[in-house]
Amino acid sequence: MTAAQSTATPGLRMLGLAVDAYRKVFTNPALSAPNPVRRSGFDIDVMVGDITAEAREVVSLTLSRPDGQQLPSWRPGSHIDVFLPSGRQRQYSLCGDPADRHRYRIAVRHISDGGGGSAEVHELRPGAALRIRGPRNAFTFVESAPSYLFLAAGIGITPILPMVHAAGSRGRLVYLGRSRDTMPFRNELPDGAEIRPDDEAGPSDIAALLATAAPGAAVYVCGPPPVLEAAQRILFDLNPTASLHTERFSAPPVRDGHEFDLTLARSGRHVRVGATETTLEAIRRVRPDVVYSCRQGFCGTCKVGVSAGSVEHRDRLLSDDERAGHMLTCVSRSAGGPLVLDL
Repeated sequence: MTAAQSTATPGLRMLGLAVDAYRKVFTNPALSAPNPVRRSGFDIDVMVGDITAEAREVVSLTLSRPDGQQLPSWRPGSHIDVFLPSGRQRQYSLCGDPADRHRYRIAVRHISDGGGGSAEVHELRPGAALRIRGPRNAFTFVESAPSYLFLAAGIGITPILPMVHAAGSRGRLVYLGRSRDTMPFRNELPDGAEIRPDDEAGPSDIAALLATAAPGAAVYVCGPPPVLEAAQRILFDLNPTASLHTERFSAPPVRDGHEFDLTLARSGRHVRVGATETTLEAIRRVRPDVVYSCRQGFCGTCKVGVSAGSVEHRDRLLSDDERAGHMLTCVSRSAGGPLVLDL
C-alpha cells in the first residue's frame, strides 16, 4: 500500500471503488449483464422508401410500415436485424431521428469482400419489401453523463450520430475517415464537430484525442478494430474516471484460441477449427449457407445445439440453462476435445 493509499479518507476510498466498478461494468462485456439486448424483438414487415447516396459506397435507406402505422420507439445506439430477400440476416444501426416514429433510417457501406449482405442492400430499390426485427440496443447511450467525447470512424458514425444530437452542448464529436468523400452524413453534424480525413491531415493520434476527454466523461468509440483497441488499451491510463463505450462492425479477433475438431451431425462432415479462426468460419468452409449475423456473440442467430463435447462459452446472450446444450458458433469454441454440433 502506498502512502497516498494509506492516508486516503474513507469517502475517497469509497468513491474510488465506485468509479472502478462503474468502469468495469461498462467496458468489460464479461462483467456486464448477461443479456445486454432484448433477446426477441418485434418482427415487422416494412417497405423501403428513400434510398440516398450518402458517401462513396454508402447508401442510406428509410424503412416504414406499408400501412403507415408507427414503428416501435428506440434510443440512440439501437440497431435492427434486417432479413434480406436472399434469406441473409444482417444488423444495422438506426441513424435517423428517434422522434420520427414513422420511419427508420439505416446506412450501409458496400463491402466487396464481405458476406454479400451489403451488396444485396445496395441492389434494393424503393418499394422493396423487407422484414425487420427490433430495435435492440447493445450500445447504450448514458443520458446522465456530465460530458461526452464521441470518436467515430467511417461508417461508425451511424450509431454515434443520434447520440451526438441527444448530448447537445455536453458532447464533442471527432469524426475520422479515409477521405471526405467516404464519410457519410457530414452535412448533418452539429456545429463544432471536427472532421479529420486521413488524406488531408494524416492518421489521427488516438491517444491525443482521448486525452481531451474531461474527467468523468462518457467516451463513445465506434470504428475499425485498431481504433477500438487503442481506446480500450489507453483510455483509463489517461483518464481513470472516464467510462468507455464501444461498438464494432466486424468480428473481434480470436484470443487464446486452440485447434479442435468438430463434427456436423446431420451431414457427418468433419471440420478442423484453427487456433485463430472462429467455429463459425470453419463451419462456413463446408456449409457456406449457415446463418449468422452479428459475429460478436450477442444476437443469437448462429445458435446451434451441441450433442457432444465441452464448450468454452464466450457469448453475451445464452443463459446457464441454454449453455448446457447450445453454443454461439461466432465466438464460442471447444473447451478441450472435439465437438459434435446439430448441423
